[in-house]
Amino acid sequence: MIIWIVSYLLLGVMTGFLAGLFGIGGGAVMVPVLTVMFVAQGFAPEYVVHLALGTSMAAIVPTSIASMRAHHSHGAVLWPAVRGLAPGIVVGTFAATFVAAWLSPQPLAIFFCLFMTYVAAQMVLNRKPDPARELPGPAGLATVGGGIGGVSALVAIGGGTMTVPFLVWCNVRLQTAIGTSAAVGLPIALAGSMGYVLNGWGLASLPTYTLGFVYWPAVAAMAVASFLTAPLGAGLAHRLPVATLKKLFAALVILLALQMLRTVITN
Repeated sequence: MIIWIVSYLLLGVMTGFLAGLFGIGGGAVMVPVLTVMFVAQGFAPEYVVHLALGTSMAAIVPTSIASMRAHHSHGAVLWPAVRGLAPGIVVGTFAATFVAAWLSPQPLAIFFCLFMTYVAAQMVLNRKPDPARELPGPAGLATVGGGIGGVSALVAIGGGTMTVPFLVWCNVRLQTAIGTSAAVGLPIALAGSMGYVLNGWGLASLPTYTLGFVYWPAVAAMAVASFLTAPLGAGLAHRLPVATLKKLFAALVILLALQMLRTVITN
């Protein structure tokens, strides 16, 4: 058990730093790695992806708080956008957890892999927005929030892989888009965690120390580590250009998604 706790701590260190740096919740890293770790620990194969999704969502809560506070201290959170996106995000995230609970691990893994490949491609292309484009009104933001929340719940991400590109597409400064995305990640994580707890409630074949589809030893270890490292990543985001780092992260995302797909399909 000790070696797994250490592994969760190391995963939390990495995901916390990346969450602060890119304004993501860290699920892009946590979900594929947790899937591999849960398979290695002998968890029920029909639930390993669901457990990885739910555990990742719960771990994103403290990560988002730490990242949000750090970006807010730099004045890089666009709170009107957060308030506009939040209602749709909560509804979309919670509803999508029920869809995820009905799916078997293979479709979830394939969807995760395809979606993260698309995200990586968008990072690399780095297309410039129309200079006249602005953020939509409350109804538009709520609709966008619902889409972000729904996809986020299916792949257990904090939404940053969609929120940041959307805000930049609306001509929000990159650092502000990252900080705003970190704040948006909190309602996604809270609604998603609740949904995965409810959808896994009472299943007999889940491992000890789980509540629904949330495995708490992993959450606790990752939360402690990520809470410490998220501010470091956030600070770096305001000091360095991120174009090259985005390309490297895109490559990492694709590799992790493919590894998750291979693990689920061959087990």
